[in-house]
Amino acid sequence: MRKKNRLLSSLIVLLLIAVTIFFMFPIALALVNSLKTQGEMFKSVIEWPRTMHWENYKYVLTEVHILRSLYNTFIITFLSIAGIVVCSALAGYKLSRTPGKLSAFLFFLFLSSMLIPFYSIMFSLIQVASGLQIQGSVYRLPLIYIGLGVNFAIFLYHGFVKSIPRELEESAQMDGSGQLKTFTSIIFPLLIPITMTIVILDILWVWNDFMLPLIMITDYKSYTLVLLASTFFSSYSTEWSYILSILVLTSLPVILVYLVFQKYIVQGIAEGAIKG
Repeated sequence: MRKKNRLLSSLIVLLLIAVTIFFMFPIALALVNSLKTQGEMFKSVIEWPRTMHWENYKYVLTEVHILRSLYNTFIITFLSIAGIVVCSALAGYKLSRTPGKLSAFLFFLFLSSMLIPFYSIMFSLIQVASGLQIQGSVYRLPLIYIGLGVNFAIFLYHGFVKSIPRELEESAQMDGSGQLKTFTSIIFPLLIPITMTIVILDILWVWNDFMLPLIMITDYKSYTLVLLASTFFSSYSTEWSYILSILVLTSLPVILVYLVFQKYIVQGIAEGAIKG
């Protein structure tokens, strides 16, 4: 029996190693080829570069204004995540603590909106954004991300709040604490696990999103990192060495965030969805 368990454990470990290599291989390939010239890359994408061409990174850092695009991406991501967390935490808490037909209907609407494909509302969204003068603005684009992202966040918060005993709120109210103060001082600190899950998932979404900035941002100075990388694609040539350099620099922040906080993802989703 022990031999079978050891054999099974060894097979699982080997399988996990194989899966890790499978997913890490494209990242390693992009990193290696970002240090090659265009000619070396076309010759072989697997070979190790003869000399490290750090000029690719120097070019995108100095000539392409990647730091400006990094700032734009950071602002859009930060404002979007902050808005999603604040709005969805309050809405999820209120809907969970206010049972009734109206709350159930509103919660159903939020869940139903998760099933609507983005491409089916894309043209209508462009018209609404144009009317509200949101297009082209780095500081207004997060409003759209907030509207698109609160539904899933409310679903997670709604389920997580149900696992918090009502006695905590009743004790605070007996001490004279208002509902908003009770939420900010007692309830929200208990929502940190699910909040971290929402923050990480939405950072990965907003930071790497291409379609929404593409249809909303028209000024080159407002380009995000992903849009900046797309400018190296043309009908006649593709500067892969520069594209890979930008993509490596673009991916590093979100990879680091994911590695540091990835344990909260499974924990938060499980507690938010199952307990609810």
